[in-house]
Amino acid sequence: MLNISPNKLNDKVDLTRFKASHKVFHRRHYKHFNRFLMAFAIITLIILFLPWTQNISGKGFLTTLSPDQRPQTIQSPIPGRIENWYVREGDYVKVGDTILFMSEVKNEYFDPRLIERTGQQIDAKNMAVSSYQEKVRALQTQIGALQREQQLKLEQARNKLMQAGLKVKSDSIDLEAAKTNITIAERQYNRTTQLEEEGLKAVTDVEEKRLKLQEAQAKLISQENKLLASRNEVINAQVEISRVQAEYTDKVSKAQSDLFTAQSSQFDSQAQVTKLENEYANYERRSEMYYIRAPQEGFVNKMLRAGIGETFKEGDELVSIMPSRYDMAVETFVEPIDLPLIHKGEKVRIQFDGWPAIIFSGWPNVSFGTYGGVVVAIETYISPNGKYRILLAPDPEDHPWPQELRVGSGANTIALLEDVPIWFELWRQLNGFPPNYYTPTEGAQMTSKK
Repeated sequence: MLNISPNKLNDKVDLTRFKASHKVFHRRHYKHFNRFLMAFAIITLIILFLPWTQNISGKGFLTTLSPDQRPQTIQSPIPGRIENWYVREGDYVKVGDTILFMSEVKNEYFDPRLIERTGQQIDAKNMAVSSYQEKVRALQTQIGALQREQQLKLEQARNKLMQAGLKVKSDSIDLEAAKTNITIAERQYNRTTQLEEEGLKAVTDVEEKRLKLQEAQAKLISQENKLLASRNEVINAQVEISRVQAEYTDKVSKAQSDLFTAQSSQFDSQAQVTKLENEYANYERRSEMYYIRAPQEGFVNKMLRAGIGETFKEGDELVSIMPSRYDMAVETFVEPIDLPLIHKGEKVRIQFDGWPAIIFSGWPNVSFGTYGGVVVAIETYISPNGKYRILLAPDPEDHPWPQELRVGSGANTIALLEDVPIWFELWRQLNGFPPNYYTPTEGAQMTSKK
């Protein structure tokens, strides 16, 4: 009964008439109970002053110390179809062992003689490049011949011009001589005519001088015509030089145009050869990817693709491999409030799943079944679970970890901090305060550096 009524039941009912009341309401039991309470209080007070090791607990799992030792999946760099499996789950494989063979699923790679035909295309293009090179050399030779012929023709035309110029000079001299002759002939004719009038010369002498005068005049006209013809030859020689220059400039320009066209075709063929060689190398490399090989020694964990004829895309996971050689480590997580209390090189106690252990978190020295670990890495960015990742390696000063441990199994960790009285730890827990902040000693820092 709750005994909330003002009517007291024990005042109306006599309990002494019951046998149970005689056994319970005995005065001597009060003294023993009081002594028990006093002893319990003293023991509790003593316990409150016992040392307690503050710690940070975390939960994680087993992993490997190096990233290349962790379980990995093999992906296909190209899409394909599974044709044959060469291993089974649990098989041990070495580096380079063939795991599976696949075939193509893209129609541009269906030709079984694709590499051979690409090689034939490269040979054909190389022959085209050689042909263009020969054509370029022939055109260069032709241009050289045209340039030499142009020089000869120009020399010939210049010689003609020089000859015409000399002939002009010669004809000019002859013209001057003809003019002198005609002057002499006119003077003689006039003198003879005067003498004939005076009766000193005969008429025949006058006619002879008139004839010579006419001959001199005819020779002067003829010489003027020759001079004009010579000057015309000079003009013709100059025109010939210009014509030769224009003619051979046109021929050389046309040959150079053909040369540049041939060189352009040659460079285009060389570019096509380079492209085909690139495709040839890609085809060879792609053909090697039809065989999926083991990247390292290990055990085949699981086939992520099954059956024959199943298709997949590039980057799809095909098989999972666990390396055979690895260094064990523990990956654990701590709260952000506890992260400043963790330092590299500090000792941590670890309890592995499947291994029996008796753990007293405040008295690690009396715990049984735990193993030693050392902090080797502290993550500087928070993990998706809202905690910070800590990587632990085996403590070389502690007993070795069990050989039967496997990557992925669970582990509980206890990072040991300062020793404080139990009453202080209870007070901290009741108030929700973090453990005492401290910095590692020089010995811990030296251990971390080593």
